[in-house]
Amino acid sequence: MATIDMDRIGRLFINLQQVKSVPQMLTEAAPSMPGTLRDTDVPGFFRELHIHAGYRPLHQGWRYYFLSLFQRHNETINVWSHLLGSLLVLVKFLQLAETVDFVQDTHAWPLLILLLSSMVYTACSTVAHLLAAKSEFHHYCFYFLDYIGVAQYQYGSAVAHFYYAVEPDYHSWVSSVFMPTATLLCCLSCLGCCYGKYWNYSQRVWVRKVGQVVPSALAYAWDTSPVFHRLLLWFLWPTLHSEDGDPAISFHGGQVAFFLSSAFFFTIPLPERLFPGHCDFLGQGHQLFHVLLVLCTLCQIQASYVDYLGRRPLYTQLHGEGGAAATVYLVQYGATVLTCVFIAVFMAKKVKCLLDCRDKCK
Repeated sequence: MATIDMDRIGRLFINLQQVKSVPQMLTEAAPSMPGTLRDTDVPGFFRELHIHAGYRPLHQGWRYYFLSLFQRHNETINVWSHLLGSLLVLVKFLQLAETVDFVQDTHAWPLLILLLSSMVYTACSTVAHLLAAKSEFHHYCFYFLDYIGVAQYQYGSAVAHFYYAVEPDYHSWVSSVFMPTATLLCCLSCLGCCYGKYWNYSQRVWVRKVGQVVPSALAYAWDTSPVFHRLLLWFLWPTLHSEDGDPAISFHGGQVAFFLSSAFFFTIPLPERLFPGHCDFLGQGHQLFHVLLVLCTLCQIQASYVDYLGRRPLYTQLHGEGGAAATVYLVQYGATVLTCVFIAVFMAKKVKCLLDCRDKCK
């Protein structure tokens, strides 16, 4: 018995020694992290208005940029806000999968597209903000990836809104043109954002904003028009469309309010404009944009889920009992993603040619 006890004590001592060596192992495995730089120490292309410090150095190894997930720099909050947002959407998907048959029920496929597109756009944004500091070329490429994520999320929103949220009279007006127009606007949004980024070389900042904001605003207005129409009916005739009779209306209102608030902080650099140099780590308008957009997405998913449960007689009447329309939308979703990927690859090649020509001229 004493021998057994001593053997157990010996194994415990060895395990404790291994645990104590973990910090040293991690230190040896991870490279030393270079410090962040001021705006004057990085090329002008990487500088953000009113952000004076916290820039990561260029041309480091990939491991450095991945490990910078745990470093304090001016993109840390942007990375974590959409990383956590992606995980929240994943958790929501797993919760819904317990009660929703996403495989057999074709009427659940628009909700599935919304969930997938939400996870994709937050994941693409996370990757872009984490890795875009590698070099000027990679900065373009990863933000083009981000724009693919935005465009396919716009398509996912359009499908969910048109399938679940639309009212019969609005459906009769736009049924033949709604999804083709939504698809076109998603692709134009991706193209506009990519060109807006590409024009950074020769145009002012406001040109980039116009190229990014106008196509995206048109896509949002069209994709969300079924929700706007439904909210308008509820506002004009509240007795006919009470909240008790329409439990999703508060979530639809929430998603619109959160999105419009996020759009404000995307277009106007507040509060860093008021406090230059004091929002280098926390308090940037783009950070608020990220958080508000995640809240918008969560409200949107919940609204679509409530509509999926409560409006089945209506949407089966409008779109068909067999769910053939949902199958078409799922195929179109894949085609839209591929089109946006083609646009981004095309723009990446233009950037590569531009950078090569610039280097040859030096």
